[in-house]
Formats: sequence, structure tokens, C-alpha cells
Amino acid sequence: MNLLLVIVAIVAVVLLLTGGFVQSLQFLLWVGVVLLVIAVIMFLARSISGRRT
Repeated sequence: MNLLLVIVAIVAVVLLLTGGFVQSLQFLLWVGVVLLVIAVIMFLARSISGRRT
């Protein structure tokens, strides 16, 4: 689960950078934002629940 969270965060950052540099692929910026928000929500839910698996 933790590895998945790291992978999603890395993909989100790459898509954010790509979307920021290439205006013709601006939709990637929004995909990156959505993935980053999902990764943060998953991290917070895991931290708050206190599960350490």
C-alpha cells in the first residue's frame, strides 16, 4: 500500500511538470492535480486510521 502511494505521488509530480512545460498537453496538469489529491487523501486516511501494515 505504501509503495502504491509513492508511485502515485511520483506519477502526479511528473504529470504536473509535463503539463506545466507543454501547453498543448495541459490536460495532464489536471490529471496530475487529481492524482496528487488522491495520494494525499490516501496518506492522511492511512495516518489517521493508525494502521501500520
